[in-house]
Amino acid sequence: MNITQPFGSTLDLIGNTPLVLLKGPSEAAGCEIWGKCEFANPGASVKDRAALYMIRDAEARGELKPGGTVIEGTAGNTGIGIALVANALGYKTVIVMPDNQSSEKMATLRALGARLVLVPPTKYADPAHFQHTSRRMAEETEGAIWAGQFDNVANRRAHIETTAPELWEQLEGRIDGFTCAAGTGGTIAGVGLGLKERDENIRIALTDPHGAALYSYYAEGELKSEGSSVAEGIGQGRITANLEGAPIDTQFRISDEEGIAWVEKLLRDEGLCLGLSSGINVAGAIALGQQLIGEGRENPRIATILCDTGFRYLSTLYNAEWLREKGLPVFDWLENDADGAANSDVD
Repeated sequence: MNITQPFGSTLDLIGNTPLVLLKGPSEAAGCEIWGKCEFANPGASVKDRAALYMIRDAEARGELKPGGTVIEGTAGNTGIGIALVANALGYKTVIVMPDNQSSEKMATLRALGARLVLVPPTKYADPAHFQHTSRRMAEETEGAIWAGQFDNVANRRAHIETTAPELWEQLEGRIDGFTCAAGTGGTIAGVGLGLKERDENIRIALTDPHGAALYSYYAEGELKSEGSSVAEGIGQGRITANLEGAPIDTQFRISDEEGIAWVEKLLRDEGLCLGLSSGINVAGAIALGQQLIGEGRENPRIATILCDTGFRYLSTLYNAEWLREKGLPVFDWLENDADGAANSDVD
C-alpha cells in the first residue's frame, strides 16, 4: 500500500492529485480515458493551483505584504481557492462574482470568511463586468492586490510546473492526448505547454462549450460564439494572456446535454460526483481518443481534468426543477425522487 509522506503545511496539500481510469468513457472511446481528480484539492477544484501560484507570485514581487487583501473576480472556484490560501498566509479576501452562479459557491465563500460582492452577469466589454469591478476595487483598497486570473500568467505557470509533470509521471511518459475546456485558459495552456516540452507529439485539444468563442477561433481564426451553456467557470470570448501561445492542435464543441449525460453516467456507474465542466471535458476526451484512433494511433491514452465536485451544484445540476427550467435532461433518480415526494402521504 502506497502511503504518502506527511506534509508540513496545508498548502502542500494543493496538487499531486490522483489520476483515475474512467471505465465508461474508455469503453465509449475505445481507448484509455484518464481523469485528473482536481476535486481532491483542499478547495475541491483545479483552481487551488492557480490561487496558490498567483498569491506566491504577488508576494515574490513585493506587491502583497503581511495583512494585505487579495481581491478577485471569479465564477467561484478560484475565489474559494484564494480564500483558503489567503487564510493560511494571513491575508484577507474579497471576491466579486456574477449573481447567477450556484448558491453553494456563494455559501462556501462566505463560510471561508471572504467578503462576497455579487454583480449582475454582463459582457466583458461592460465596465460593470465582474472582472473590471474587482480590478477597480483593488485599485481603491489600500494594501490590496488584484489577482487577475485571466491575464495573470502565474495561473498557467502553475500547470506548467505542477499539473503537466504530474500527468507525465502518473502515466509513465505514455500520454497521447490531453483536453479540457478553457475559462481563463490557464489549465489548457499550462498543461499543453508542459506536456509539449516532454513530447511534441502529444495532441492538445480544446473542449469548448456552446456559447463560447474559442472553438471557432481555433477552427476558423475568428472569435465567434454559437448557442449557450449553463456550465459555470468555462467558456471564453477573448484570447487572454494565459491563452497566448497555447499549443492547441484541435478543438471540439460539446453541448450541455452531452456533458450532463456523462455526469449522470459517471455518478451512476463509477461513483464520481462531478460538475458539468467535468462532464464536458470527459466528452471531449472521448472525441479526442476517437480522433486519434481514426488516424491510426494504436491504443491512445487520453487525459482530462475532473475540475470540481458535484456537491458544489446541488441547487442547480442536481436539482430536477432547475434542470427542467433550463430544458435539460433530468437524472432518472431525481425524477423518481420527485415523483415519490409528490405522491407521499407524509405531511
